Amino acid sequence: MGLQEFWFVLIGVLFTGYFVLEGFDFGVGMLMPILGKGSDTRRRVVLNTIGPVWDGNEVWLITAGGAMFAAFPEWYASMFSGFYLALLLLLVALILRICAIEYRAKINDPKWRAWCDVGIGIGSWIPALAWGWVFANLVRGVPLNADRQIVGSVWDLLSPYALLGGLATGILFALHGAVFLVLKTGGEVRADAQRVARLLLVPTAVVVGAFGLWTQLAYGTGWTWIALVAAVLGLLLTGAANAAGRDGWAFVGTAITVIGATALIVGSMFPNVLPSTIDPMFDLTVYNASSSPYTLKVMSWAAVLATPVVLVYQGWTYWVFRKRLTVEQIPAPTGLTLTSGD
Repeated sequence: MGLQEFWFVLIGVLFTGYFVLEGFDFGVGMLMPILGKGSDTRRRVVLNTIGPVWDGNEVWLITAGGAMFAAFPEWYASMFSGFYLALLLLLVALILRICAIEYRAKINDPKWRAWCDVGIGIGSWIPALAWGWVFANLVRGVPLNADRQIVGSVWDLLSPYALLGGLATGILFALHGAVFLVLKTGGEVRADAQRVARLLLVPTAVVVGAFGLWTQLAYGTGWTWIALVAAVLGLLLTGAANAAGRDGWAFVGTAITVIGATALIVGSMFPNVLPSTIDPMFDLTVYNASSSPYTLKVMSWAAVLATPVVLVYQGWTYWVFRKRLTVEQIPAPTGLTLTSGD
């Protein structure tokens, strides 16, 4: 494996880690209005399950974007210019979610917290749907011309396949979040999360299965069948474990599905990073879109030295905050109330 292939695989691994970890964050935010309905204390239980880890999970996206910029600048430039409005919307949604989570408890006012909850919901739904749409277009191809610019209108990016990809990640992340809440909560919140997970299981299997099969038949290779089968087996494991009350294994199941689905998408792309629907001669590949060998070599040494430290630190964070949360553990809100004179 050359350095170009290595960095393509590494970027795929970084996005996989992001989807596994940030995926349940999105799911928690998406389900917060349902599982926290009627009680601010319940909503705080739901939100506090991701409170210590959500910002660390987003580091995977920053690292993946930085690696893409450094290793494949042509891919980064063409993709971010062509998907500019969509990615800007996604970024605004992520910022809105960050602000809503951070400032929700700063003002002890029900209306303030309600608006923050709206921000959390919007900032969770939009990225959950948008990421599937973006990666489906990276697999299917975009109208990329000889100047490596994406031309055409936004309607070229709204194909049935791309829209199904957005729906697939949206419902998969919702299930992933529900299973995470079953693992991380107790009492009535856990019971409700378990019911939601059971309700989402069949629709998720249908939508993700349809998108996965479409991807495999239209764009996949021989080995990507393994990724598709793994994704299906992960959902079967989730259903069986959830029914048996094995919360940890249920979460492992949805994580396997996210990993399998991401591997299927990334594997179906290779060696392209941005295929052209205008002419295959205009395709961006890992070979014509990469940085110089020296740049890739320096980056590889930096990754080898820094990655273990980051993984150990994040694993330690999850271990420290591994206990379940219940309604009884949530204290009364003590946020500051700002006035017009502050």
